[in-house]
Parts: sequence; structure tokens; C-alpha cells
Amino acid sequence: MSEPVRVERAGPGAVVAHVMIDRPAVHNALDAATIDALRQQFARLSGEGPGTLRAVVLRGAGATFCAGADIAWMRASAGLSREQNEADAMALSAMFDTIDRCPVPVIARVQGAALGGGMGLCAVSDLVIAEAGARFGFTETRLGILPAVIAPFVVAKIGETHARALFPGGRRFDATRAVRVGLVHEVVEGEAGLDRAVEAALADILAGGPTAVRAAKAIVREIRGLPHESTRWHTARRIAAQRVTAEGQEGLRAFLEGRRPAWAPDAGDE
Repeated sequence: MSEPVRVERAGPGAVVAHVMIDRPAVHNALDAATIDALRQQFARLSGEGPGTLRAVVLRGAGATFCAGADIAWMRASAGLSREQNEADAMALSAMFDTIDRCPVPVIARVQGAALGGGMGLCAVSDLVIAEAGARFGFTETRLGILPAVIAPFVVAKIGETHARALFPGGRRFDATRAVRVGLVHEVVEGEAGLDRAVEAALADILAGGPTAVRAAKAIVREIRGLPHESTRWHTARRIAAQRVTAEGQEGLRAFLEGRRPAWAPDAGDE
């Protein structure tokens, strides 16, 4: 049996990881093995330093990004006790949390559909690029369940007002509405358009300092929920610390000298 999740490296120095859910026959639906594989792969990638990992692209093989929960897995869950169901749900939550905490930017490349758990994958990605024909939906209530495990991550992404409008009804919606609610950041035409948009986003990330990009992502989480005075002190300390690093000094010198900083890819590598 093939692995449900594949990881390939690309980019200059192989600093970009492409994490692919490789279950096209079931539209990349999530089952226990796939959930555990995603968690393990992202945990491993999160342990890499800025010299070896700069970005992650999350994608699905075939025509669909992720159609939610696997039917066979859901059928099996009908025979589980409440305690077993809780353990199942916590494993899913751990997977989303591991992706959410990945120290480098995660780009979701969405084609076909993102439903149920696929919406959770979009929510924990930093940048979501979708093909114009992609469909989205919190479809759980149509099955008599609810979008509970993904809720903390989705509400943080789209806000309470959109969650309250979309969670109960379970209606599918298009990429235009997904942009409007803040789940998707860019919509493009066709698979080739998706690839071009992902490459452009990666070029932007690789143009930034490796530690600066990580710190810029981290600061969003760090100031979440802090009182105003605390955020002022925290952000002042963070920028001061970054400015005196070798990377911060190199970035300033490169700007003043009108050249590329040492970490930026050569023109031929872009």
C-alpha cells in the first residue's frame, strides 16, 4: 500500500517542501492514517532550521485538494464509543495544530474542492491560492455532525460572523465567496495558473531573510490576545533583536549598497 502523504523538495537548495496528500481515488479524503502521516510530516519539517526549510506547499494529488473525511473511516467511527471518538477527534486536532504551528509559511494549493477537514487545512495555511472552479463548504451538518475540531482554526481565520453564517447550513460555495470571507487569498484560472501563483508566492518568501520570515509569521501568533501595552513592548523587543542579527545587518547593507542580500536566490534560480 502506498503512503497517504508524500513529501518532495524543490527550490534553490531544496528549501521548499511540497507536502502532497496522495489519495486521489478518494479525493484525498482524510482517514486515521492520513491524519497521522500529515502530523508526522509537519512535525518533522518543523524541526528543520531556517537554513534547510523556507516554505511548505500543501497540496492534493489529482482533481481534488481534500474532500473531507473518508467515508470508510466515518463508517467505522459509527461503532466507536464516546471515549474512542474523543481520541479520534483529538488526533485530528493535533494534526491541525501541528500544521498551524509550522514555523515557515504554509501555502495551500487548492483545486477541485475543499470540504469539511479540507476547510481546516485551508484555515491552518498561511496563504491559500485556489483555482477559480474550486468549491468550498463546511458540510458537516448535512451529515448530522458539526465542524467542531476545525472550529478554533477556522474562526481565527474568517471570524465569528462568517462562521455563524456558514457553519449551520453546510451549503457549498465558490472561490469568490471564499475570498470574501477571508479563507482564500488569491483565485486563479486553471492548474497552470495555480502553479504560476504558487511559484510567485514562493519567490516572495525566498526574497525575505530566512529568520525574518519565520519571525514575521510567529509574531502574529505571539501578539494574539495580548493587551495593547504588552504588544507595544513585545513588538519593539522583537524588531530590536532582529535588527542586530547578522541577517538584519546584511539586509540593511544590501539595501544601502543596491545589491541582493546573501540569502536571496540568484536571478537564474528564480
